[in-house]
Amino acid sequence: MTSPKPGRRVRGSATGRPIMALLDLLGRRMTLRILWELREKPLTFRALQEAAATNPSVLNARLKELREARLVEHAAEGYALSPQGKELLATFLPLNAWADQWAKTFVKAAQRR
Repeated sequence: MTSPKPGRRVRGSATGRPIMALLDLLGRRMTLRILWELREKPLTFRALQEAAATNPSVLNARLKELREARLVEHAAEGYALSPQGKELLATFLPLNAWADQWAKTFVKAAQRR
């Protein structure tokens, strides 16, 4: 499977629109988890594998894609979010807050039963 890139056909879209390429990348197994685990500090491969609870082959594949997408960088201290990766993760924070509120509606509904 090739890394999704804007301008190229991706899963679910023949147009290659940037949003579709991004959604294809983010929808791959473990991609969001890897980005989330790198939100606070760089991690070595082994530390990232343990934090993300994934196997080495999946982690290698996702890191390759994320590096090609310029969302993750590799440095002496390990893997880290690139400036673009940090910006992307920052766009998720409002969505995360919304999801927390949404989850509370399920708790409230369960308490009323």
